[in-house]
Amino acid sequence: MRHNSGRLLAALLVVIVLVGECTYAGRGDKAGTSAAPELLIPVGGRDLALGGASLAISSGVEAIYWNPAGLSRSKYTTEAMFSHMNYIADIGVEYLAVGTAIEGFGHIGLSLKALSFGDIEITTEDEPDGTGATLSPTYVTLGLTYSRLLTDRISVGITTNLVSERIDRVTATGVAFSAGIQYQNFGNLPGLSIGVAVKNIGPAMKFDGPGLLREATATALSRPASFYKVEAASDELPSVIEFGVAYQYKLQEENVFTTSALFQNNNLSDDEYKLGLEYGYNNTFFLRGGYNISQESIQDSYIFGPTLGAGVHYPVGGIDVSFDYGYRYVKYLDANHVFSVLLGF
Repeated sequence: MRHNSGRLLAALLVVIVLVGECTYAGRGDKAGTSAAPELLIPVGGRDLALGGASLAISSGVEAIYWNPAGLSRSKYTTEAMFSHMNYIADIGVEYLAVGTAIEGFGHIGLSLKALSFGDIEITTEDEPDGTGATLSPTYVTLGLTYSRLLTDRISVGITTNLVSERIDRVTATGVAFSAGIQYQNFGNLPGLSIGVAVKNIGPAMKFDGPGLLREATATALSRPASFYKVEAASDELPSVIEFGVAYQYKLQEENVFTTSALFQNNNLSDDEYKLGLEYGYNNTFFLRGGYNISQESIQDSYIFGPTLGAGVHYPVGGIDVSFDYGYRYVKYLDANHVFSVLLGF
């Protein structure tokens, strides 16, 4: 059984790496040009406070975003999580996820991420100071995740995300796939975990709709002014491939230290290196910190900085309740604040 699981793990790792290598160009000079950038916006106070370095250890419904393989490592039969982030430019990020175990099948998870922009004043070529009307863009990502334990050490998972974007009278829709693996006690070393994931693989997206119509007169034809449609360009999804490692050390039974590191290869921006550290006391109180490094940070163009956070876990009336907070420094703009609540049944 162990021999067959090892072969399956090796095959899955090869598939993930090959898909990643065939997808990624690693173009730092294309930063900011992707479609559906909301796919990269993190969720959950715990994992963000760890600097996003939790690929190998993220578990339960919070793992749906970070590594879908971690969903099947949930300690509960059913979980629910809500997360709110104060993102850049006064954008709010709301996230809701639920997951449940199905005996003999695995774990199923549903997730919903929505961005709130507030009201934005509409401007035109003729009225650059505003028309008096407003619009409110709608960006929604709906995900379905399947995860399963292959052995007590190895778990796999895959997520399918349906992406929908609407800005005034134009819309764009797309599909993005993510897959991951986690291996705990790697190399028979207790506390050592590794993770591999490929995220946001899918066809390019482009906008369409009546908002792309423009009134013009064809100079080479004898016809009155007519509406012509501007053909929008297609853009790639912000695909990434990630390799992560983590080590958990227990000092007596109450004090647990977890260190984590991650390498992230981006298809449209520079590669990133992420570090995280967590201290847990009696599985009740947690302190966390993290840091990200990239070529952009060396060039002083990377806007995200250190992360910090804390969490509290306590059973209430038979339900395990966790409150987590994450802080991320943002250069030139207000810092990101993430609040999340997790319920385990």
